[in-house]
Amino acid sequence: MRTGRIERNTSETRILVEVDLDGTGAYDVSTGIGFLDHMTEQFSRHSLIDVTMRVEGDLHVDQHHTTEDSAIALGQALAQALGDKGGIGRYGSVYSPMDETLARVALDISGRPYFVWRAAFTQEKLGEWDTELVEHWFHSISQACGITLHCELVYGTNNHHICEALYKGFARAMRTAVEIDPRKGGAVPSTKGQLGG
Repeated sequence: MRTGRIERNTSETRILVEVDLDGTGAYDVSTGIGFLDHMTEQFSRHSLIDVTMRVEGDLHVDQHHTTEDSAIALGQALAQALGDKGGIGRYGSVYSPMDETLARVALDISGRPYFVWRAAFTQEKLGEWDTELVEHWFHSISQACGITLHCELVYGTNNHHICEALYKGFARAMRTAVEIDPRKGGAVPSTKGQLGG
């Protein structure tokens, strides 16, 4: 079973995350931020990774800690579920359209976190969620999971569509990258014999 479970408790947040890489895209998500819930659910549904996430954060301060820590915990749970990464596809790249918007996401589950962001929003909030935190969420999950992650808005004008296209693109790229390739026979997809470092 390729599953992960992370409990992360600090003075700012209390988080439980569980994932199953070989799931069906089932989710049970509650972060206290409606739009973040929506995007985490989109990630689960389109990656086919089951996600349970429970977050109690200091939302009376702002949304930063809840956003950052939920992404860290999700990234750590994914890394735990991946184990030594034997047999995985490792790479994923997707063009993700949504109406007038087109996003591009490419990633490598390399064990070497690196993040490139080429996207922007023209409004400060989506629902009650600060749009500046979208980039921070992707950066945090890249660091915590050890992913080389490139997110790019090719074009688009609707801020909801831009955010959703990026999340769905990330989800579909992750689906490809975490799936087991039977031709690899469980081998780690690297000539070094290990990923990371």
